[in-house]
Amino acid sequence: MAIYGYARVSSADQDYSLQEQALRTAGCEVIRAEKASGTARTGRTELELLLEFLRKGDTLVVTRVDRLARSIKDLQDIVYALKERGVTLRATEQPIDTQSAAGKAFLDMLGVFAEFETNLRRERQLEGIAAAKAPMPLS
Repeated sequence: MAIYGYARVSSADQDYSLQEQALRTAGCEVIRAEKASGTARTGRTELELLLEFLRKGDTLVVTRVDRLARSIKDLQDIVYALKERGVTLRATEQPIDTQSAAGKAFLDMLGVFAEFETNLRRERQLEGIAAAKAPMPLS
């Protein structure tokens, strides 16, 4: 039974050292980290490697659930796969621990809000693109 950590930031100019420090404090023996978007699991090789490596009785720790997934489907898929393998998920900054009913419920709620935030960001981006493409009025 080991404790593993996963840290992620979205872009190359961001730093995940604060996440790594929090994960070490939480007792993580091994930490995998990457710079990749959380909107999809495609291309997140460190996460995939970690998910393949985890064994029954292990614990996966993240600082916040949005470091793991930005869509409720991805989050539910990851949590389901962990549960099937007997792996617990915990977060250092949120009351998430999939060994308890309250921790699982809180995880589900946070996943919904993370996806909502991603959808709002996408809508704002599309509105900005449409505004930029709109013809300028003649004065």
